[in-house]
Amino acid sequence: MGSEMVMVDQVPFAPEITVTKPLGLLGYGVTDIEIHFLQIKYNAIGIYMEKEIIQHLADWKGKKGSELAEDDVFFDAVVSAPVEKYFRIVVIKEIKGSQYGVQLESAVRDRLAAIDKYEEEEEEALEKVTEFFQKKYFKKDSLITFHFPAASRTAEISFATEGKEEAKVKVENPNVAEMIQKWYLGGTRSVSPTTVKSLADNLGTMLAQ
Repeated sequence: MGSEMVMVDQVPFAPEITVTKPLGLLGYGVTDIEIHFLQIKYNAIGIYMEKEIIQHLADWKGKKGSELAEDDVFFDAVVSAPVEKYFRIVVIKEIKGSQYGVQLESAVRDRLAAIDKYEEEEEEALEKVTEFFQKKYFKKDSLITFHFPAASRTAEISFATEGKEEAKVKVENPNVAEMIQKWYLGGTRSVSPTTVKSLADNLGTMLAQ
């Protein structure tokens, strides 16, 4: 990858960023919905990871991106791989933060409930995340980030918008942190199919080398 910015619906993403170590932009896309044949885009998404992730995906060597995009077991392996990950979400269409928080909450809760892992601790951790977004307003170009460290199964969420100080919240519950990853990286159940396809194509290319 060169140093050219990658444009995702007119939103620039650097091909590499450093959080604690250099992370490559391995997938990108948008979240959108279609209303009366009109595509409304909400967010542009950039998924950054350590390129060493391919060492944890050797079982899928030789598979095409189109196959990987349909393989939820592959994306489970991406999520559980012990490498640093960083999601950068840029707002395209402004909405209330509470709307985003409720979408995230219901997606995470449903996923945990489906595997009988939604207990009191998970409910409390998720409530904290929903409250974090409650009073925010997602103006165009506001930035939400999710940082998943390699060494611990936690997450740190940040929100920055013009004229306000950056706000952060930590997710200590490993089950909730994992399902937040799966909201974006959940294979066929991801909130952003375009991001999953892009990630599958790029990882497929890296695995073929």
